[in-house]
Amino acid sequence: MSPVVTAVLAAIPSPDRGVWMLGPIPIRAYALCIIAGIVVAVTWSERRFVARGGESGVVTDVAVFAVPFGLVGGRLYHVATDWPTYFGPGRNPIEALYIWQGGLGIWGAVAFGAVGAWIGCRRRGVPLPFFADVVAPGIVVAQAIGRLGNWFNQELYGGPTDLPWGLEIYERVDPVSGVADPLNGVALDTTPIGVFHPTFLYELLWNLAVAALVVWADRRFRLGHGRAFALYVAAYCVGRFWIELMRTDPATEVFGGVRINNVVSVVVLVAALAYFVLAPRGREVLQPPAGEPDTPDPDGTDAVAVPDEGADPDPAGPEPGSARSGRTP
Repeated sequence: MSPVVTAVLAAIPSPDRGVWMLGPIPIRAYALCIIAGIVVAVTWSERRFVARGGESGVVTDVAVFAVPFGLVGGRLYHVATDWPTYFGPGRNPIEALYIWQGGLGIWGAVAFGAVGAWIGCRRRGVPLPFFADVVAPGIVVAQAIGRLGNWFNQELYGGPTDLPWGLEIYERVDPVSGVADPLNGVALDTTPIGVFHPTFLYELLWNLAVAALVVWADRRFRLGHGRAFALYVAAYCVGRFWIELMRTDPATEVFGGVRINNVVSVVVLVAALAYFVLAPRGREVLQPPAGEPDTPDPDGTDAVAVPDEGADPDPAGPEPGSARSGRTP
């Protein structure tokens, strides 16, 4: 094997920076990854929603509420569980508002995002469990895309490793003063200061696998009433638990040294599994109220969820992607 190929396989390089200046305006890779994830989630969820009989544009309308709530909730969770970073001795509490520097807790994002989604669903007459099942795969793919922001920020990696997929971490400095600046600086020297487990990559790949699992199970078992969303939450918790064990970044610990995110993962996993088992079987579909089959409300506010009858009486089955087929893109 040539030296060049050997070098490529030896480790994963980090970007030399995570911020680019467009005049006086900083363009942050972390923010771009979050935005890209949101766009992918909304676009895919719109397709799934329409395939199940919903009106185009409803997912975007609900996202207007869910996304801001989710961002606020994610930041609140991060600050609450890492409060010494912002309120400890010698810290600057105002930095708790600097969301562009990274730091979003998924549990807070999902919890507050669900509140925003509930508000949006109420306004559009869509049952929240139905909506949650539709958006579940898109949300976890958005999480995967967002993890790329951690790569640009050189954060959330694990312990040292000599595995061929280890992550190289560089020293970043202010290019003018030469003062160390891990977040906003530039790596002038790409000699790594260490090679570590890329836990951001592990979670990215796990999230994509979870999305595939949810889509497969949703199609195979016709999940409904929030069970697809519960499956996403449970599967994500399993991966987050073991990946969290590999991380070495500072974190709030409870019960004598257990990272708080591990505790939350277990609690949420149990709750998600309980919901998955106890929730009604079958899948809802959206359709106009009885007596108005030919005049659906253009705003979708009169749409209701009704139980899916199961097998289609037509031996040939409905067309793929129709509201009755239950098949999702």
